[in-house]
Amino acid sequence: MDFVDALWTAVGAGLIVVMLADVFHTLLYPHGSGPVCRTIMRAFWLLTRSFRGRAGTLSAPVSLVAVIAAWTGLAILGWALIYLPHLPGGFVYGEGVPQQGDFAEAVYISMGSLSTVGYGEIVAGPPFLRILAGLQSITGFALLTATVSWFLQLFPALTRRRTLAHQLNLMREAGGREGIAGLDPTHSAALIESLASSVATVSVDLSSLRESYYFREVEQRSSLAATVAYAQDLASEAKLSENTELSFAGRMLHASLEDLAAVLRGKFGHSGETSSAVFDSYALHHRHRQEHARAGD
Repeated sequence: MDFVDALWTAVGAGLIVVMLADVFHTLLYPHGSGPVCRTIMRAFWLLTRSFRGRAGTLSAPVSLVAVIAAWTGLAILGWALIYLPHLPGGFVYGEGVPQQGDFAEAVYISMGSLSTVGYGEIVAGPPFLRILAGLQSITGFALLTATVSWFLQLFPALTRRRTLAHQLNLMREAGGREGIAGLDPTHSAALIESLASSVATVSVDLSSLRESYYFREVEQRSSLAATVAYAQDLASEAKLSENTELSFAGRMLHASLEDLAAVLRGKFGHSGETSSAVFDSYALHHRHRQEHARAGD
């Protein structure tokens, strides 16, 4: 193997490492996402920020497909570069199969191995190449499994966030101008504690599944960005209550909202020294201005 062949092999191995590291940081590491995934998600978000209506909601689903395509492309290209120096002599060709020995053929072999549906007309000859082909097949199966697991984690997190937004809307509509003042303090405390728990869960979801942030809802009723301001109003009202249980519940909700604001500030770059300023920025980025959320209080 000459210098050029060794260079192609090193570049291919590097691409595979980049892919594996990005998958690990996105799907397995609990507090982050890989640079490839993060760059693609953010790029699609910025490109579609000016889109209105349902067109803007396509950004996150399309970017998910783009991330998976990028992972697959890195794997195919990486393994192809590893196979390329060994073509055609390192592979056994079926009868009548032309021996091109070029990059396109390396890509074809790589795609067949990654998808585990190789047709068998070109197979690795030396034992070490057969081992590499087997490892690539395992990588392809693992990538497919990881992608399915990603979806199974992501969409429940989106459901929890939308459920919290709906709950806040229902409480605002049911409470009217009186808010929680017209309820029994014990019952109000239970409601506020439930909200605090839900907000804390959303904070964890945004920390561990950053991709969920980029899903934008058209309807304000299902958008936390449009309704989180009402949660602040509830926390402020509950904290001032003379009832010990309700006051404690208000402090819990206030603390959970501060944690949510810290996540939005630290992981998604929202500016603002106060949680209100951060939530204003959050609402603006998701095209739901905060004054809309306060209407009807």
